[in-house]
Amino acid sequence: MSLELRPLHNLFAAEASGIDLREPLDPPLVQAVEDAMDRYAVLVFRDQPLSQAQQIRFAESFGPLDLGLRKLHPGAAHRFDYEALIDISNVAADGSLARRDSRKVVSNIANQLWHSDSSFQQPKAQYSMLSAVVLPPKGGETEFADLRAAYDALPADLQHEINGLEAEHYALHSRILLGDTGYTEAQMAMIPPVRWPLAQIHPGSGRKLLFVGVHAREIVGYSLAEGRMLLSDLLEHATQRAFVYRHEWRVGDLVMWDNRCTIHRGRRYDLNERRELRRSTTEDLLPARMVA
Repeated sequence: MSLELRPLHNLFAAEASGIDLREPLDPPLVQAVEDAMDRYAVLVFRDQPLSQAQQIRFAESFGPLDLGLRKLHPGAAHRFDYEALIDISNVAADGSLARRDSRKVVSNIANQLWHSDSSFQQPKAQYSMLSAVVLPPKGGETEFADLRAAYDALPADLQHEINGLEAEHYALHSRILLGDTGYTEAQMAMIPPVRWPLAQIHPGSGRKLLFVGVHAREIVGYSLAEGRMLLSDLLEHATQRAFVYRHEWRVGDLVMWDNRCTIHRGRRYDLNERRELRRSTTEDLLPARMVA
């Protein structure tokens, strides 16, 4: 087997074929996928209906797995056999459709905001792998933005301003923004804010990137108002159409992306229709390299 790639966008993202993700990957194939990720940042694997165990095995080929916000709810009811599988769905733990006002649905609505998975923690996420199991008749697409292209397109004076700056990322910032405020002090203390450089160097490609997203709530050294307005402007810049690939899901798709150089968001769909996807995510064990 050999990995074959077909570009899906003029800047990034490619359809990957020629390998069966249901089978264990040998080291040369793992390296081929990592090399492709360094180039394209988003890989789309079609017709790869994975079991839970197969998805976990594939994800573990690329490093230790991240639990994300499941850390806030240890022992909570879970639909899957593996704690490291994240349930991106509108389905309750008992298999029924979740109420529109449930925390489960509100949490997944927060995925409709531009973000990088687990940028609110140390270590942050490296790769995410999302497998489509059940899809609604329409809606629910996922969009990805290339943060390397976004940095390249910044005016030189703005590049100079943000080089060396850090932004504070907080796990519950997006949830509180959407009205989900029922967290205990103990839960909030479990994932304290972290700081990441606004301008970073991607370890795989060596390119500079603009590390923004909804989890970033302030810029260190700026007033709250000034920092949030700059973060808003930078996010608007990073998500303009020229930098975005929009994925139309099919059952059996697995989409893999690099959280270190992309942000993504889900799109709206009818919450009366089932949408079930499973996410596995690896931790980024490399230190962030700041652009000075």
